[in-house]
Amino acid sequence: MRRILINVLLLVVAFTIQNCVFPLIPFLSATPNLLLILTFSFGFVHGKSAGMYYGLVAGILLDLFYSGPFGFYTLLFVNIGYFNGICTKYYYEDYITLPLILSLVNEVVYNLYIYVLRFLIRNRLDILYYVKEIVIPEMIFTVVTTLLIYRFFLFTDRRLREMEDRNRNRRDG
Repeated sequence: MRRILINVLLLVVAFTIQNCVFPLIPFLSATPNLLLILTFSFGFVHGKSAGMYYGLVAGILLDLFYSGPFGFYTLLFVNIGYFNGICTKYYYEDYITLPLILSLVNEVVYNLYIYVLRFLIRNRLDILYYVKEIVIPEMIFTVVTTLLIYRFFLFTDRRLREMEDRNRNRRDG
């Protein structure tokens, strides 16, 4: 139960920082996508079904905050959680290269999804402007932020696992 509450708290804090704090910082041309980082990290570390649940909560938060069809972000984040959960068999705690590659791929998929379903359908065809002004800066910020957030996520997960093991040992012993 404690793990669920802490993970939901992490999501809410990441959502708040991403949507309420980062836009107020004047020198940031783009902001890192913290919910994307947490969703792919959770799926990568805990598997497909856990990644889907985490993606569901993250997607619902974004759908409630932004206008547009409800489920737009939920569909994307559930799929990101699922597909990153497939990679859980390659998970090693100290291995950072694969999470960085996954972060890059997820950011490209996220922005492609946004471009196709928000801009291309409305006949806004200037993809070079979109890539240069939005995708590349956001991709750089997200990948760099992944280095910090992923390590923090692993640290939190390790501590929660240790606490669960201690509580289980007290009950059993």
